[in-house]
Amino acid sequence: MQAVIRLGSHQYEVSSGDTLRVEKIDAPVGSEVRIKDLVMLSDGETVKVGPEAKGTVVGVVRSQGRAPKLIVFKKKRRKGYTRTQGHRQLYTTIEITKIEA
Repeated sequence: MQAVIRLGSHQYEVSSGDTLRVEKIDAPVGSEVRIKDLVMLSDGETVKVGPEAKGTVVGVVRSQGRAPKLIVFKKKRRKGYTRTQGHRQLYTTIEITKIEA
């Protein structure tokens, strides 16, 4: 069974046993996460899309972390203007345990 889920502004194609790295979800490590916002659901024979795709994707939070630092550098030539800024995105690693239709 496969599903396409929506988390934040991103969509992910998942099946049982997959590991996802998504934007931060406020849940402690080891807790269960239920995702009900499905875009598509497929059981191998039939495909349900949109409002017909009713179900739940169950996963377990494996870790919380921060991605490597990205450097944002701005410059305007011949003006003496430079700006440097860093960014580290927060993320959550989720292991998909089952898809309930």
